[in-house]
Amino acid sequence: MPSIVGPIKINSVGGGVINFGDSFYLAPKSTSKTNTGSGSLNTGDFINTNTGVNATRTLDPDVNDQNVTANA
Repeated sequence: MPSIVGPIKINSVGGGVINFGDSFYLAPKSTSKTNTGSGSLNTGDFINTNTGVNATRTLDPDVNDQNVTANA
């Protein structure tokens, strides 16, 4: 159903999605990659991780993981 949205001014967005009215298709405008070891991104109270010896492979043989072309 169509909607009427009045004047809006957004100075900055630090993350997330802003949606007004009808939205058929929402797509990401940026991508990123994070390399972390085992047990490093745990959140919560009283965390106990026993990882022993581990290694994180940061070598990325393919150049592009997720292209954002034609997504202006």
